[in-house]
Amino acid sequence: MLLPRRASAIGARGVSHPTPRAGITGAKVLTAADLTKSPHLVELFDGIRAIPQIADGIGCHCGCAELSGHYSLLSCYEGEAMAKSCPICQGEGRVTVRLAKAGKSLNDIRAAIDAQFG
Repeated sequence: MLLPRRASAIGARGVSHPTPRAGITGAKVLTAADLTKSPHLVELFDGIRAIPQIADGIGCHCGCAELSGHYSLLSCYEGEAMAKSCPICQGEGRVTVRLAKAGKSLNDIRAAIDAQFG
């Protein structure tokens, strides 16, 4: 099932940044117990889980947005978790976590993502 995408911003290559969904949480983001084969990613997944309202407003530049059920960068860290193996999903996640910790706004983070990955 495709989720509706309500674009609130369009990146440099036409990647749309979705509007964060009301009430979104990080409850579906994989945990350390789910990442036993990828322990080097635990800190990144934990960082995304802490900022679901930001990650849900970022469009991913790797092409995964075309996958059924994918809504935002947050989706890359849930379920099958494309971010376990995709360097773009991981890179966007690292930038997002770092800038969110630095107090940057969603629009600032989107601009940085587009500049680096777009």
